[in-house]
Amino acid sequence: ATTAPRIPSTRLALHHFDTNYSLQLKDLWPSVRASLLCEQKYGALLNNFTPIDHIAQELELLNATDFVSEASKKVQQLQQGAAVEESRRRESRSQEESGGSRTVVQSETMTQAELSPQLHTSITSNIKCYTFPRGDITRFRPAWPDTLGLLSYYLMDAASVLPVLALNVQPDDFVLDLCAAPGGKTLALLQTGICGHLAANDVSISRTKRLYQVLSSYVPREIRETVRITSYDGRDWGELEGGTFHKVLVDVPCTTDRHSVMEGENNIFHKRRTKERQMLPMLQLQLLMAGILATKPGGEVVYSTCSLSPLQNEFVIERAVDVAETQYNINIQVEDLSYFRTLFQDTFSFFSECRLGELVLPHLTANFGPMYFCKLRR
Repeated sequence: ATTAPRIPSTRLALHHFDTNYSLQLKDLWPSVRASLLCEQKYGALLNNFTPIDHIAQELELLNATDFVSEASKKVQQLQQGAAVEESRRRESRSQEESGGSRTVVQSETMTQAELSPQLHTSITSNIKCYTFPRGDITRFRPAWPDTLGLLSYYLMDAASVLPVLALNVQPDDFVLDLCAAPGGKTLALLQTGICGHLAANDVSISRTKRLYQVLSSYVPREIRETVRITSYDGRDWGELEGGTFHKVLVDVPCTTDRHSVMEGENNIFHKRRTKERQMLPMLQLQLLMAGILATKPGGEVVYSTCSLSPLQNEFVIERAVDVAETQYNINIQVEDLSYFRTLFQDTFSFFSECRLGELVLPHLTANFGPMYFCKLRR
């Protein structure tokens, strides 16, 4: 008897995505599918622990721009526009004699005033990440070391910076990166320069070694030694250090959609990993709950994946909110991050129908992501 040919895990992944994502994304799926199968676009996260001025100038000469500072400029424009609008409405209000008209004008002005601080706080960080314009597929050349041997920038999916920006670290915050390896988001957290304490954890010892290597290549020893690196099972963190952190990043293991359709090695769609893949939403929920329990009352958690799957994204959020209330009597607020679309729509393509949080869709002209992120407040 002949044995059936072994179907490559990449093809199994693509078939799975065709079946599910075509229903979720509808007419958008063919474009997203083509993007997943094309070369990924990268951003260059500048290393603030090296002299970066000349690096920034060189990247700008290549027509790359820092998308974070561009968003900051957009915020200033929006705030100036809001101020002008408010001044104009005040003037018109002073001329109005009707109480009804006065009420409407006040409520509209309040909306503008409330929006501006929200836009502003999300990008008041020291993070600098350069990308090439939409449609420009230029590659960044590998970074080179400075006189101390530290590399000048870290190449990563630029969309991976968004969960760190959403976390909005404030001076002296105690921060936990619960699933930290291979280290890009941990490095981005360190670039803020304001973490009061940073704990970086990953259950995999081999992946933790990769985290050590990244930090050794980019971070001075005196800073590196302030980072507490551990290899605990993240699901246990709420019991180990409950109610300790101001901010927690929970970047969970997922189907890593882009990797799954492109790389056969370490592919979660391999037949022997079927059970592991089916159990992912449960693992993700357990990790998110551990992150919530590790957070101080009033603290914030950002949950993220590099998957398009609602089962790994919105459904995990909804289940965590329910479990927190029913089992722990903790009221969780899901924060509105829709202003990220306003800030970063020039760089990324967002899925407008995402029910909770935000989802960056791969696009042929801006081939970042997928990246899902959602912010919770305890």
